Order: sequence, then structure tokens, then C-alpha cells
Amino acid sequence: LHLVALNLPFSGDVRADFQCFQQAQLAGLKSTYRAFLSSHLQDLATVVRKTDRYHIPIVNLKGEKLFDNWESIFNGKGGQFNIHVPIYSFDGRNVMTDPSWPLKVIWHGSTANGIRLVSNYCEAWRTADTGAMGQASPLNTGKLLDQKVYGCSNQFIILCIENSFVSDPQG
Repeated sequence: LHLVALNLPFSGDVRADFQCFQQAQLAGLKSTYRAFLSSHLQDLATVVRKTDRYHIPIVNLKGEKLFDNWESIFNGKGGQFNIHVPIYSFDGRNVMTDPSWPLKVIWHGSTANGIRLVSNYCEAWRTADTGAMGQASPLNTGKLLDQKVYGCSNQFIILCIENSFVSDPQG
């Protein structure tokens, strides 16, 4: 399953699932992508289909492995990954080095176990008010689910996850 960033940073007021869907389509990707965010409807840990959570590796846009599987992100250790494996945007840029993302932080709105933090998810990702707070993770920690709180006006990286494995019928 591919983990890919949106092509630009966003504040806490983001229609992230729609952005993930649209940018994946524009990039020519056939499967469905959902935001790597807890929402008012769903905890982050349940975004990927249950049948695909245990045996399919999580890879970047170029197929390099970030995690053994979806469940391994939510083991309570903050989603530890190898910071030497780049995370790419849908248009192929490395979010860790590209200046389009001056702040190397991702929004997630979750606990270390992928459960929504209602007090820290920018009012279900509907506000960029400075007084509202969102849970996010600085990528330099090597964790996707580090527990840091930021004002929702910050422009951070939004990740998208391929939420079900689709094998290539031409394969």
C-alpha cells in the first residue's frame, strides 16, 4: 500500500480525503487513497481495509518500504520509520527535502495507537483558526505519530494512504 503526500502543505481546514482522491487520479493511480488523518467519522487505524492491514507492506511512491504493514504503524511506538526512505508527493517530490514544505511536520489528529483525539484534530479538519489545535508529528523524529500539538493555522504535510490493495490485472 502506497503512502503519498499531497502536492502542497495544508492548514487544519482541509477536505483531505477529496484532495487525496483527486491528486491520486491526476497522478494516474488507479486505487483509492484516503487521508492519513483521524476524522469525526473514523479513527486513523481503521482507514485501511481490515483484510489488508497485516500482510501488505506500506511503501512510498517508488515502492521503497516504510513499514512492514499497516498495523505496525499503530503499535504504540509512534509509527517509527526509516528517515532515509523518502516520502514522496503525488507529483514525485521528496517532502523531506523539497522547499514546498518548509515545515517537515505531518497532521494526523491521533493517539500513538491511531485513535482520534477529538480535542486535537482542528475541529474534524474544518478550521484553520489559531486557537484550535491539531495533533501532528515532526518527520525528523522518524515517527508518523509523534504526539505534538500545533495551532491549526500551520501549513503542514498531509499524507494519503492507499486504503485497499488492488492487484494489476495486466500483472
